[in-house]
Amino acid sequence: MRVLTWNLFHGRAVPPAGRELQAEFAAALAGWDWDVALLQEVPPWWPPALAHACAAEQRTALTSRNALPALRRAIAQRAPDAIKSNGGGANAILVRRAAGAIGEHRRVLLRRLPERRVCHAVALARSGTWVANLHAQVHSRQRAQADIDRAAAATLCWAGDAPALLGGDFNVRDPLATGFEHLAGHGVDHLLGRAMYAGGAPEIPARGNLSDHAPVIVCALPRAGNIAA
Repeated sequence: MRVLTWNLFHGRAVPPAGRELQAEFAAALAGWDWDVALLQEVPPWWPPALAHACAAEQRTALTSRNALPALRRAIAQRAPDAIKSNGGGANAILVRRAAGAIGEHRRVLLRRLPERRVCHAVALARSGTWVANLHAQVHSRQRAQADIDRAAAATLCWAGDAPALLGGDFNVRDPLATGFEHLAGHGVDHLLGRAMYAGGAPEIPARGNLSDHAPVIVCALPRAGNIAA
């Protein structure tokens, strides 16, 4: 199973493009080879369109700055580089048909302050594998690690005996999570696995100027004898 993790930088580019880039992000995602995509800092109205472009199912979990959503969306669509993260935030999981249908979707609130952070996860109906998406708190290693710990514990609880993956923007370069091993990463973006291993080095597909994070694709394989084998 090929798993992509990518922080979308609230749909912005570096240097700033001065306009909404939904079509460009959708085209990039649609053109890459992955089965499950874990996305962070997604404009909250984007996931259905991204999923449609990629022929995928999607599940969304709202994060921070989502009061008055219609007003935030109107400003963000006209001036995304002016409103920046105040356009609203979400995490999204996209699952293509090759990975099977989404069986369950769970979420847990990690913190309310200084920013609302959540972890959410889906169970893949065909294999039973759980795949969780995390965006940990920034500018504090202690807070980031607390978010990672809570997300890992919740994911293991949801997964039971099934294989599990925890990926996303960890906001640390060397994440540790009880019950998981590190499969691959680039900068602060990582994929951890329980009863899974990486089938090769991570791939960093070309993204042009989109986002301030590089996308990371990892081939995650179940260890012999597990449910998802």
